[in-house]
Amino acid sequence: MDLVGSILNFVVPPASMVMLAFAWPTLSFIHALEWFFKTLNRDNMENKVVLITGASSAIGEQLAYEYARRKANLVLVARREHRLWGISDNARLLGAKHVLVMAADVVKEEECRRFIYDTINYFGHLHHLVNTASLGHNFYLEEATDPSVFPHMMDINFWGNVYPTYVALPFLRQTRGRILVNASMESWLPMPKMSLFAAAKAAVINFYETLRLEVRDEVGITIATHGWVGDDINRRNFMLEEGTEIHWKEERDQVATSGGHVEELAKLMVAGACRGDAYVKRPSWHDVFLLYRAFAPDVLNWTFRLLLSDHGAKPTAPRSQPIEAAGSPPRRAIAFSPASPPPPQQIAK
Repeated sequence: MDLVGSILNFVVPPASMVMLAFAWPTLSFIHALEWFFKTLNRDNMENKVVLITGASSAIGEQLAYEYARRKANLVLVARREHRLWGISDNARLLGAKHVLVMAADVVKEEECRRFIYDTINYFGHLHHLVNTASLGHNFYLEEATDPSVFPHMMDINFWGNVYPTYVALPFLRQTRGRILVNASMESWLPMPKMSLFAAAKAAVINFYETLRLEVRDEVGITIATHGWVGDDINRRNFMLEEGTEIHWKEERDQVATSGGHVEELAKLMVAGACRGDAYVKRPSWHDVFLLYRAFAPDVLNWTFRLLLSDHGAKPTAPRSQPIEAAGSPPRRAIAFSPASPPPPQQIAK
C-alpha cells in the first residue's frame, strides 16, 4: 500500500492538472449558462424578510441598503444600537418596507435566540439570514500583550456566524431561504499580521461548506470571499471590559485601501444571494492562488515572501504595556502595536 500511495502521489497531481486544462472551457460554458438561468429566476425580495447581523457599519450597513433598494423588510442587529437608527432611516428612504432595530451580541446564543424569535413573532417568517459581524486586525501575533483576548477573535468571527445560523435554520427551511456569509480570501491566502483572523475565517468557510451538504437544497448558502474593503477602516484599540464585553475606542479616520469599495461588494453579494450563487468572489482572479496552494505551495510561499518583504518582517520593538482607561470600569487594554501608535490600518471586514 505504501508503494501504491507513493505512485499516486506522483501521478494524480499532474494528471488532474491536465484534465482540468481540457475541462476548463466546458466548465466555463456550463457556469455561464447556469449564471444566465439563475439570473432569470432570481429571488424577488419585495416584502421578504432579511435579518442582517453586524449591520451597524461597513459591509453590513451597505448590505442593508442593497436589500432596501429591493424593497425587503429588514431586521438590523448589532451591538451599537445608536448607529442602527440612522441606518434604518436611510434604508426606509431607499425603499425598505419595514425596518426593525435590535441591539444584541451575536457571540451569545441566548441573544441570538431573542432576535431570531422576535423577528419571527413580528413578521411570521425569515427568508435571508445575512451574517456580517466580523472583527479584523492588523498586528503581529507577538505584539499582543495579553493572549487571553485571542478567543474573542474566534468568538466574533466564528461563533458569531454559528449561533444565528443554528437558531434560524428551522425557520429558513420553512421558506427555503438563504444564508449569506461574509468570509474573506485570507481564509486560504496567507497574509502577515492576520493570523487569528485568517484562522477564524477558514473555520467559517469549512463550517458552511459542510452545512451546505447537510441542508441540501432546503436552505441555500452563499459564501462571499473578498479582499480588503475600506469604508470602515480606522485606528482602534482593542478594549475588554470586565465581563468580556468587547468595545471599541474609535478614531473615525477613514482610509482608502486597494480592495475596492464596500458598496460594490455589497451589490455583488446581494445579487449573488438572490441568484442562488454558492460563491461570490471579489476579485475573482485570487482563485488562481488556490491552485498554487494545492499543487505548488513552495511557489506561493516564495512569491508572497517577495511581494510582502517589507511587511512580513518579525517585529523588533518591545511589546507595549497594558493601559488603564481613566474614568471607566476596570479594563484590560490590549495594544496591538509596538511602543509607538500604529498607523490607521486596522481593518474591519
